[in-house]
Amino acid sequence: MTMTVGDVIAERAVQVTRESLVRYAGASGDFNPIHYRDDIAAEVGLPGVLAHGMLTMGIAASVVTEALPGTARLLDYGVRFARPVVVDPQSGAQLTVTATVGAVDDNEVRIDLAVKHDTTTVLVKAQLLYAADSL
Repeated sequence: MTMTVGDVIAERAVQVTRESLVRYAGASGDFNPIHYRDDIAAEVGLPGVLAHGMLTMGIAASVVTEALPGTARLLDYGVRFARPVVVDPQSGAQLTVTATVGAVDDNEVRIDLAVKHDTTTVLVKAQLLYAADSL
């Protein structure tokens, strides 16, 4: 797979629902009530029930892994959480993920992610590093 800096390799919108949060809580063991109870979220000063940060991070990475060959070897993945994802009880929250080739050398390929909820950037410095010989 040939990659050039600036190539968009994947782009996807993902709908997160309250059901998504319940399923993730069960899988991860993270049952913090700010992820499913509006009253608790309000009590601690949050604008609403929040998606788990690691769920958001996992969704973002999945957009890339689905676009790459099964042989791709992930070397590193890091993000900085910039804003929370508030999940509305009726409409949920839509995340949009755009994966762009940020750097290429003989050994590694860096994929940069733009992750937004509506127009708000929720993850910054979101980067996946792959072994170049595995792509």
